[in-house]
Amino acid sequence: MTISGTGTGGLTIAIDGMGGDHGPETTIGGADIAALRHPGVRFVIFGDEAAMRPVLDKFPRVAAISEIVHTDVAISMEELPSQALRRGRKTSSMWLAIDAVKSGRAQVALSAGNTGALMAMAKVILKTMPNVERPALAALWPTASGESVVLDLGATIGPSAFQLVQFAVMGEAFARIITGLEQPTVGLLNIGQEEVKGTEQVKEAAQILRNTGLPLKFHGFVEGDDISKGTTDVVVTDGYTGNIALKTAEGTVRMIVEFLRGALKSSLMSRIGYLFAQGAFKALSRKLDPRTSNGALFLGLNGLVVKSHGGTDAEGFAYAIDVAVDVAAADLVHKIMADLGSLDGLKPVSNRDTAPATPDESEAALS
Repeated sequence: MTISGTGTGGLTIAIDGMGGDHGPETTIGGADIAALRHPGVRFVIFGDEAAMRPVLDKFPRVAAISEIVHTDVAISMEELPSQALRRGRKTSSMWLAIDAVKSGRAQVALSAGNTGALMAMAKVILKTMPNVERPALAALWPTASGESVVLDLGATIGPSAFQLVQFAVMGEAFARIITGLEQPTVGLLNIGQEEVKGTEQVKEAAQILRNTGLPLKFHGFVEGDDISKGTTDVVVTDGYTGNIALKTAEGTVRMIVEFLRGALKSSLMSRIGYLFAQGAFKALSRKLDPRTSNGALFLGLNGLVVKSHGGTDAEGFAYAIDVAVDVAAADLVHKIMADLGSLDGLKPVSNRDTAPATPDESEAALS
């Protein structure tokens, strides 16, 4: 994801330095890679200074452009969101990174940590925009025709029909702002394209999208294979289904890469063939590398929070920083908030709560 012509001078990214499976080695190493691509970006890194300092010593470029804020508390990948809220409120590296956005210390927060905890804390700290009941996790998904925005990828399990409509409006705005398309098409993921198929929530959401005059181009239902085809510019689904689709796609890509690697080593002629076609195979490998699509954005919050895959390496984390830079430069919050005005009067929405009503029931952990 790259928005041409945007500058990065003066941009500060708040990083949960302890998040993910590998902690500072990944987060600080990724910051070092990203710093070369984004001159002028600065980092505020929250975490255990004793754990981070030896890593920083290996990356003096990051140390020179970063402020380190010590905290003893790090949220584990296994903690339930409710436990994380109790234990890490105002003291954890995750909480403090998000709070830096609220206070204006940073323009965007980034974590590779526990997805459920990140969503719960982000909603408590930043709260949701008007006309948004629950946030959605959105990412650009590589397709045969380019890229599509897919949401939700794990933030909300079992959304209502109207919450799916909210996702559609936010996803369409995100796609229009990021891709530059004048009117992105929106599809609702279903088990078939027939009107009688699907859950009641999905069928009701489709009816609302078709019949209420919302300013978006609703394609109708799409199926699982339509995601990779790029049938629509935006694919809307619930967090449970979206997260499974994401993990399935990542696993399939890894399997294909292993099959190719094995086939290319299977005989002398295969090895010779690889020598002649290695440029094409390297290009294919780059296109299939899931790290290049790392970084998903929580839509619907009064601030920017990006989620990195918990198991990624430094290279993958650097791509998540790329996403953070791009969404901050695009001023997404205010532009999406303006688009959500189209939902005014459509249905009463209560978003006055300061925490997820049931924070443990809605997190399909992307980590």
